Amino acid sequence: MRDQALFLLKQMLGSETEFREGQWEAIKSIISGKRTLIVQRTGWGKSVVYFIATRMLRVKGAGPTLLISPLLSLMRNQIENAARIGLRAQTINSDNVDEWNQVEEELKNGEIDILLLSPERLGNQDFTNRVLPTIKDGIGMLVVDEAHCISDWGHDFRPDYRRIKRIINILPPNVPLAATTATANQRVVDDVKMQLGGDLNILRGPLARESLRLQVIKLKDQAERLAWLFENINKVDGSGIIYCLTVPDCNRVAKWLRSNGVNVLEYHAKLSDNATERRALREEREQLLLNNKVKALVATIALGMGFDKPDIGFVIHYQRPGSIVKYYQEIGRAGRALDNAYAILLSGEEDDEIEEYFINTAFPSDREMKEIVSVIEQSYRGIKKSEILRKVNMTKGRVDNCLKHLQVDGIIQYEDSVYFRTLNPWIPDIERSEKITAHRYNELEQMKQFVDTNDCYMEFISKQLDDPHARKCGKCSTCLGFKFFSENVTQKNVFDAIEFLKGEFLEIIPRKMWPAGIVADTAKKIPENIQNKKGKVLCTYGDAGWGKYVREDKYKNNYFRDELVNASVELIRNKWDMDSPPQWVTSVPSLRNERLVKNFAQRLAYKLGLPYVEAIKKVKDTPQQKTMENSFYQCSNAFDGFKVIKSNIIENKPVLLVDDMVDSGWTFTVCGYLLKSAGSGDVYPFALASTSKLEGGE
Repeated sequence: MRDQALFLLKQMLGSETEFREGQWEAIKSIISGKRTLIVQRTGWGKSVVYFIATRMLRVKGAGPTLLISPLLSLMRNQIENAARIGLRAQTINSDNVDEWNQVEEELKNGEIDILLLSPERLGNQDFTNRVLPTIKDGIGMLVVDEAHCISDWGHDFRPDYRRIKRIINILPPNVPLAATTATANQRVVDDVKMQLGGDLNILRGPLARESLRLQVIKLKDQAERLAWLFENINKVDGSGIIYCLTVPDCNRVAKWLRSNGVNVLEYHAKLSDNATERRALREEREQLLLNNKVKALVATIALGMGFDKPDIGFVIHYQRPGSIVKYYQEIGRAGRALDNAYAILLSGEEDDEIEEYFINTAFPSDREMKEIVSVIEQSYRGIKKSEILRKVNMTKGRVDNCLKHLQVDGIIQYEDSVYFRTLNPWIPDIERSEKITAHRYNELEQMKQFVDTNDCYMEFISKQLDDPHARKCGKCSTCLGFKFFSENVTQKNVFDAIEFLKGEFLEIIPRKMWPAGIVADTAKKIPENIQNKKGKVLCTYGDAGWGKYVREDKYKNNYFRDELVNASVELIRNKWDMDSPPQWVTSVPSLRNERLVKNFAQRLAYKLGLPYVEAIKKVKDTPQQKTMENSFYQCSNAFDGFKVIKSNIIENKPVLLVDDMVDSGWTFTVCGYLLKSAGSGDVYPFALASTSKLEGGE
């Protein structure tokens, strides 16, 4: 058997190729029917193992392999790689709907060797009830690639990972099961066992990456980290990846480096609102990095699993990741075919705030789940998501999360665009969510310890990942006793970064649709003649530019300093291209602090040489807008709270509408609508700071 496997390996990778340590043992374990977890470093060749095992099983007459893969980009690479060994691989996913009928026919005829699926496909009843049973010769092997996702994503972000167990339960007991990952601490192992069941044959190899040179650098704030990147990135040979925790940070870092002549591009899931365009942009930028046409991609976790560039020279983390598992996965992109590559971690003051936000918002709360279940129970004919959003004060994302969890648990079902309650009892699993949250806080603490350690960085990582081969690497900055890159930054560059952040003006995109339930039962277009013009925001709340002053002045000083007025004047006069510049100024009123915004708007109007007019009145003490979670509640809360003083309107003249904070933009939308309806000219919203929720994930 080994000779047969070796023949297939050489066919796949070349006649000079030999098995790496542990590869044949893994293949043997799988084809002998053992439930196998393979834990090997990135680039070791885990896909080679299940490709060869598939080919050997198919020769024996087994059915096709069902491969659960987390990302479409990863699937594309796997399909190409499988073809090298003569395997016919196909996928059924949202990107190839036109090919589904053909793929299903090929499955029936036994013409497909590997079928790649996302875990979400397992939640599709049509697929599990109609397609799976028609597979010729049945499923020959089940593989879960990047199995750490069961643990990292399966509890919250992608609960469909929990469906794997159900698929396994309907398979014949002799069907081989395999899972692969580069990162498996005990938490991950326990979660994989929960899904695969039975005794796992765990095959571990050493995780230390001998090519990586690790260094940790502590810097005070965003400005210092931006300055460090500018000063050091061109000192590193080759091209690489700069990882950020949020989408806005990706955009900010990429813009800063480009403004300083460094050829970088941002990479995340929000490159475009159009899915086809977004996919094309991501593929284009991946190719630019593969061809070394850019110095770096500034990316979220969207650039990770499935991206294979053997000669990545560096991975830099702009912020500290939330766990060793995530960190190891990401630095594993570097130095696969190089003798030396750098993994540099920059750690700053807001790291904890970001990661704690992600942890605390990962799970739907008991209260949220109860609300959703209750709303669905009360609707005997089923209920649409838009109706649910009108009945619960939750973000659309939180509602989606609750619905996914409830579907996976069989508490509700989705059919013909509506949700129904099933007969299954629902008991909140508070213990589970608390346990997972505790795990994540523990892993966050481990990451903090990593930043502070004086011991070998790679050994620390390997121990946290329960690697029995953990040892000192002899290549990191602590082992060698010197820093690869300076931890100091030039003050001039820090000042330049602060000025850059001060000039990072944000746009307020006009709302174009009223939410369902505001002016009609369905979402309705806001007529163009009463839509706001594009607005501007001076800064991001709390950032190292103007944001820190806004935070201090709002909650400590109760007075926005003159520097903020002057910066706003500079933006409005010189950085804002308007069709019809404002002829007067008004502000969004508040019953809680009547003077703060009004005083700022009055001083701003004076500096602009425009009259200030009190045109909007707060008529009801509504809840704070920041407590309103979705568009329906945000919009209706604003409608309930304001009226226009029509006699004060300067008719047909464009107006600057001022507030201190903007999040959803619905207060501006409603106030602008009221002003326009009362006879005002164009409405230009302006806010000192954006407090929009963090955009993480991809």
